[in-house]
Amino acid sequence: MLLIPAALSLALFARLLTLHPTAAGRVYAAYGAIYVSVALVWLRVVDGVPLTLRDLVGAVVLAGMGILMSGAQRG
Repeated sequence: MLLIPAALSLALFARLLTLHPTAAGRVYAAYGAIYVSVALVWLRVVDGVPLTLRDLVGAVVLAGMGILMSGAQRG
């Protein structure tokens, strides 16, 4: 029963993503980067688990998001 609202939420998110006036890929990359950063902060602050090297290497997603979001606009 929990999968039904989760699937509906995901479908709604995907639909709203298509309505955004800029490139949906950039918006989705920004969303993913925020998700990763919040997950790492939660892991460290709330769960009290020290971050490993793999966690920190995974945070490279944030740099990728920055590059995507600041990319040159097509003219």
